[in-house]
Amino acid sequence: MVEQFEFVLLLLVAVVCLELVARWLRLPPAAAFILGGGALTFVPGMPEVTLDPDLVLVLFLPPLLMASAYFTSWRELRQHLGGVLELAVGAVVFTTLAVGVAVHWAVPGLPWAACFALGAVVSPPDAVAAKAVLQGVRLPRRTLVLLEGESLLNDAAGIVLFRFAVAAVLTGTFNAWQATASFGLLALGGVVVGAVVGLLGSGLLRLLRSVELGIITTLLMPWAAYILAERLHLSGVIATVATGLVLGWYQHEIFTADGRRTGTAVWQIMTYLLEALVFVLIGLSLHGVLVRLGGLDDAWQVLGRPVLWVIVAVILSRFAWILAADGARALSRRLRGRAAHAPNWAASVVMGWAGMRGVVTLAVALSVPEEMPGRDLILVAAFAVILVTVLLQGTTLGVLIRLLGLAEDGHGGASTLTRAQAEARMAATQLAAVEQLARNTDGSTRHPRLLEQYQYRARAAARFSAEADTLAGERGAHFDVVLAAVAAGRAEVLRLHRSGEIHDEVLHALEHDLDLQELMAGRLRGG
Repeated sequence: MVEQFEFVLLLLVAVVCLELVARWLRLPPAAAFILGGGALTFVPGMPEVTLDPDLVLVLFLPPLLMASAYFTSWRELRQHLGGVLELAVGAVVFTTLAVGVAVHWAVPGLPWAACFALGAVVSPPDAVAAKAVLQGVRLPRRTLVLLEGESLLNDAAGIVLFRFAVAAVLTGTFNAWQATASFGLLALGGVVVGAVVGLLGSGLLRLLRSVELGIITTLLMPWAAYILAERLHLSGVIATVATGLVLGWYQHEIFTADGRRTGTAVWQIMTYLLEALVFVLIGLSLHGVLVRLGGLDDAWQVLGRPVLWVIVAVILSRFAWILAADGARALSRRLRGRAAHAPNWAASVVMGWAGMRGVVTLAVALSVPEEMPGRDLILVAAFAVILVTVLLQGTTLGVLIRLLGLAEDGHGGASTLTRAQAEARMAATQLAAVEQLARNTDGSTRHPRLLEQYQYRARAAARFSAEADTLAGERGAHFDVVLAAVAAGRAEVLRLHRSGEIHDEVLHALEHDLDLQELMAGRLRGG
């Protein structure tokens, strides 16, 4: 146990060092973590890492999915749901078929079901890998929503396809209608379980008055949704995403300023460490697989050609699906007599190049049964696809975006207010609250310095330091008005968001400012 604890500490030190290397070399951190993990295997005395696939999924996936879903915009997800499902389901199925055909062509003796099992393993782009790479680039809003939404939902499609392919290999039977119905049931059941956990968790958070207990509750919610759904033989992935969406919608009304800021800090640190450890462990575990196959040379001679075909099929099939879908959509609109906007081919190319694989591909590959034909090929191909997509596509995605001239656009167009406009609305509401509360019954002004905030703060601080006892009551009344103004501004911002007049990012930015005001006023008031 002591050695295992020391090994975890070593990994944390490696994470810090590799992050610094990534910044120095201007690499995506995920790429540095994988390479660093691989390099650690050559350190004398480094233990061999063998990952339990079930542990990898249940430990890493729920909190990372929850963190991504928490900040996902309901409105944009609904608006682009067709495009998201087109990628999350359609592209996954198409990639599975394309890779299966390519593998069977390269290895004719491998059963078709085993070929498609390999295709299902490498077909879903990963939420962790996508988040790790996309956070460093700026994209048009629709493109970003599609990529983030796809990475939240496609794991369920890939896992279901994989399970049916494995069952087909081991039993020799496969029913397409049964597989489709099963996927629908898993997805719908996952949504129900996730929504229930999200609503129950949100209700519990309303009752808790402790910041610490509230944060612990939010940490438990993704695992509660995932494990409950899996025990009911439903989609734990979709259940976790649904829980994150529900909590993300209600969190503005549930958390206090202190709870939100503290909880956000805890979640940021936890998700960063989990993401980093995932990629470091991928690099570490590669060495064990190669040793099992007799070394890199032997693995390359036996499996090099089919693995190359898998990589090519994974990359090209995604491009083919996205470009064909864009063209078909434009043609359909034209045939129906509707104005057809020309497809944004630059955005389509970027989306095709943004198909990084990660933790789900790793965990599913490791879960392949020992008696499965082609298991070694599945393991090596899975690692190769992860390495190539993260190291090649992840490191060049930013360059590709700049070369194609893509730029970040607005957040909803003319139907939503800009941040400056929303700030003006919020400020007007706060001013009305201050004017109402700052006047005495005779109409005179009680807190004139609130209208000249910075000048009043300096004079009030000096005066209070000299007459603390006599001015304590006035000080409390002053900051009561400030807190009332913050509450009024918060209500107005939330109303603007719920009515669709501001985007989620504007809401989060203004809410952050209000939280800081509330924390400062509460501290100065002494409450």
